[in-house]
Amino acid sequence: MMAIDASFLLEFLQVYDLRGPKMLSEVSSGMPHFLEYSYRKSSCNAILRDIVMLENQIPLFTLRKVLEFRFLSLESTDDMLYSMLMGFCKELSPFKTMVGLPVARVSEHAHLLDFLYHMIVPKVEESVNIPEEVNDHTKATQENEEPSVGSTYMKQLLIEIWNLFSSLNISFLNKLLESAPVAVILKLPWSTLSNVLGFGSAKQPDAFSESQSVCSSIDQPPLVEEITIPSVTQLSKCGVRFVPSKGSISTINFDKKTCTFYLPTVSLDVNSDVVLRNLVAYEASNASGPMVFTRYTELMNGIIDTEEDAKILRERGIILNHLKNDEEVANIWNGMSRSIRLTKVPFLDKAIEDVNKYHDGLFKVKVEKFMKQHVFSSWKLLTLLASILLLLITSLQAFCSVYDCARLFHIHY
Repeated sequence: MMAIDASFLLEFLQVYDLRGPKMLSEVSSGMPHFLEYSYRKSSCNAILRDIVMLENQIPLFTLRKVLEFRFLSLESTDDMLYSMLMGFCKELSPFKTMVGLPVARVSEHAHLLDFLYHMIVPKVEESVNIPEEVNDHTKATQENEEPSVGSTYMKQLLIEIWNLFSSLNISFLNKLLESAPVAVILKLPWSTLSNVLGFGSAKQPDAFSESQSVCSSIDQPPLVEEITIPSVTQLSKCGVRFVPSKGSISTINFDKKTCTFYLPTVSLDVNSDVVLRNLVAYEASNASGPMVFTRYTELMNGIIDTEEDAKILRERGIILNHLKNDEEVANIWNGMSRSIRLTKVPFLDKAIEDVNKYHDGLFKVKVEKFMKQHVFSSWKLLTLLASILLLLITSLQAFCSVYDCARLFHIHY
């Protein structure tokens, strides 16, 4: 089976030989459609997708062994195999800028997908920063021990109201406090009500559950918040420019001075979805260090949410769309699965951090976040305060119906 598959694969790869049609005359008559310019058919695309799948990989040494029968030396065999693999990778790779590999390293790769992966992904020094998750969890635990934001604001508001009434120095204040509605309000269990309404202090976990949750978080997949970054549309409205970089994934960075986000040019066609998914799967199953390509797909998944985001990147020249529309481009990136383990890539994480710092530092973004956190999310507190205010006004109206408020306030009609 290996011999038959290797022979078919070699015959197929000869079409992508970069050195020209030296051996094309020896191709069998059963595969003439591979030699035509119209070979981009559905059948050819199906073969390409099958070849790049992780479960269909053929050991590269079998291809090298078969080619030895056609050449006199191993050097000629490696040159031929290298030329075919390079042409195949340039045809199938979503990135037109790839890392050059020496001819002598052809025999060091396990299979064709491994060769394609090392042509695309640059080498990054291994750095595992998983203990940061423990620190984040500890910070979150310490924040839970502090009083909640809602209860603090409510206490400050009540204090200000009390100081306001105290500064008025009105004689009817004591009578108002002694009235039945106000007395009922003052005797309410405010700490219990704050917990029921959702802005009270959270229950503190014990030491065993805390340590167990920290240990389990290391083995679990990253959460959605693991790569929080604004979308392309949001960044464009904030003045960020997207510029295609000349290079591979390693050229991704964010220039703070010019507010420019550099991303490599990626070409997407009908085969790109299968290629990207199998590269991620191979990296997750084989890579011992940081998963660079997986982190890149998570970055693209984070900044592309809608069809409009894909359109902006296409107009900037970062995405070369060979699909039907921009919606399919957005579906490809949004359909990518998250990584199966935590990983940190220094240059990608720095770019994400710089973008978030620039975006979060804008005044309008701060105002928008403040409104969401303390206004829109505190509708229960605002409803309670409105009810208290309405009850106080009703109590004041009832008080004025019994006593002469005009005389107490020194109001002259």
